Amino acid sequence: MAVETDTERAVFFDSDDFAVSATYTPAGGAAATISGIFDDAFEAVETGGFIPVASSSPMFQCKTSDVSSAAEGDALTVNSTSYLIRVVMDDGTGVTMLQLEKQ
Repeated sequence: MAVETDTERAVFFDSDDFAVSATYTPAGGAAATISGIFDDAFEAVETGGFIPVASSSPMFQCKTSDVSSAAEGDALTVNSTSYLIRVVMDDGTGVTMLQLEKQ
């Protein structure tokens, strides 16, 4: 059960602070502008050799109410870059993390 309300949660996703605006488009649906925190940090992935491989895993964290029907294959555009949503992780507190794949 969430402790804060959607209004209180909106503070975390204010584009004047940490968040960015994105365009969420469900498959076969209409586009909507949402706010969230985008992260696309590079990380070293061990592949069993001597040198790790650089990889990134773009993620977008937002209010669950903004993406309540999000599913794999929906689209998200962040900073003019198109992504497909690959994994939807609703944490049960009103926040959802979207794992993305760059197109």
